[in-house]
Amino acid sequence: MKTRIIVFPGSNCDHDAMNSVKDVMHNADTEFIWHKDESIGKNVDLVILPGGFSYGDYLRTGAIARFSPVMKDVIRFANDGGTVIGICNGFQVLCESGLLPGVLIRNEALKFRCKWVNLRSENTDTIFTNSLLPGEVIKIPIAHGEGLYMADPHVIDELEANKQVVFRYSSESGEIVTEANPNGSVNNIAGIINKEGNVMGMMPHPERACEAILGSADGRKIFSSLMRHFEFAKSGKMAAV
Repeated sequence: MKTRIIVFPGSNCDHDAMNSVKDVMHNADTEFIWHKDESIGKNVDLVILPGGFSYGDYLRTGAIARFSPVMKDVIRFANDGGTVIGICNGFQVLCESGLLPGVLIRNEALKFRCKWVNLRSENTDTIFTNSLLPGEVIKIPIAHGEGLYMADPHVIDELEANKQVVFRYSSESGEIVTEANPNGSVNNIAGIINKEGNVMGMMPHPERACEAILGSADGRKIFSSLMRHFEFAKSGKMAAV
């Protein structure tokens, strides 16, 4: 799985992503790509937009990163069917880039939230979630001040109807309740995919939950889903989605 991790000025989860994919998941072909590079390279399987505070989060979160030289090729890659995952700030960049609908704004409580949350898997027939069971609850950390996902009502209706919501904030037992929502996101939405299913954004950090010593290894299921998909695809068998 040829993986490239985009590094913006202010990224602070790029090395977490590298550790998770290259060291924990033993995916050797994983490299950083600097934001000023104009190309992600050839024959790439996966692009990761990591968490952090790209360009200091001036203007709006992700608004400046969207215009980084490398993003032109990331957008081209995604529009050509390439697989892209944006985590936290990366999710914000994907929304600003138009690769995902909606926007991330200030948390409802107007406070930075750094804590463990529970996520319920809503759609396991995707590139990113095929190692999960329907309704499975995983434990993943968050760390954001602008994680409230919102969109026009008709966009939310489309996301729900098309099963583009892949994760919701939930209780430990999987109940979708207000108390489990750390930022006020509409419908407890924590992660979505595009209509084509090749781009996913999520606010929680799976790369920070890939080793039990850190408190949870549940995040590995996202990366194992991706690796499973590409292993099937390259073997010529039916894709694992």
